[in-house]
Amino acid sequence: MRRLIPALFALTLSFLATLPAESVAQTYPSSPVRIVVPFAAGSATDIVARLMADEFRAEFNQSFVVDNKPGGSAQIGAEIVARAAADGHTLFMTTNTSHSANPHLFKKLSYDPIRDFAPVANVTRIPVIIVVNPALPVRTLAELIAHIKAQPGKVSFGFGNSIGQVVGASVAKRAGLDVITVPYKSTPQVIADTLAGQLGYGVADMASAQSLVASGKLRALAVSSIRRSSLMPDLPAISETPGLDGFEVIAWIALFAPARTPTDTISRLNAVVQRALTKPAVREKLAGFASEPAPGSPDDLGRFVREQLDSWGRSIREAGIQPE
Repeated sequence: MRRLIPALFALTLSFLATLPAESVAQTYPSSPVRIVVPFAAGSATDIVARLMADEFRAEFNQSFVVDNKPGGSAQIGAEIVARAAADGHTLFMTTNTSHSANPHLFKKLSYDPIRDFAPVANVTRIPVIIVVNPALPVRTLAELIAHIKAQPGKVSFGFGNSIGQVVGASVAKRAGLDVITVPYKSTPQVIADTLAGQLGYGVADMASAQSLVASGKLRALAVSSIRRSSLMPDLPAISETPGLDGFEVIAWIALFAPARTPTDTISRLNAVVQRALTKPAVREKLAGFASEPAPGSPDDLGRFVREQLDSWGRSIREAGIQPE
């Protein structure tokens, strides 16, 4: 019997080798799949991951479990996935923090955003907005710039994440502003202090500030995407302000797998995401936190990641932000 086991194993491998790749791929997933999220439960990335997990469960009739691993500016989660088996049973729902900003904000990383990950699907893009207290006598970004220049070194701006830091610092650098930068642990704190008049202005996620802008408690001046957002079409882009043409720094959420994950597995996962992004219910949920669907192929995401890595690098250098 012991002699038969190796022979049977070899015969099984030989049989599998004769099957078309797509036939083998149909066995995926053979066990529960873990979707690592490098941020806390309730974050935008976590919400997107859970939306996609529901779609994957329905498609594959298998368990897809969201595993939150916050900390280290997304480095903890990124390292876990980079070291995981490349079999499609560990996935990574992450953002520009791990793949665009960190390589330029930290001198050493335990992962490489290009080498260690296989792009699966871009899911959504999230612009940020510059907001002020309505009591401030400015209605446009150009007027805010003039207001700051009239009192150098006295106006403060706050940010609660890497994109807020880069947008705020980049605008200040390009416009030649002397401002006080105030870092916060989260965007809600930025909004609270902007509402209280303790900050001259803030850079906030559109989702966090949208309802306050609609109610008139905050005034939005500009959005960080190169074009106006379909979610706030009346709000000018930063790039429309004189001297800031071409400006764009956006947040994004996308799905990755460990490098060398089989292409058939990646293609099947991508197809599920593409179908999900056409569903009205999914699009409505994304719009609920000011997020715009960003469909595309794995190759599209690969190109996008490289472009964003370069773009964020330029913005961070131009802003004079030094890596830690």
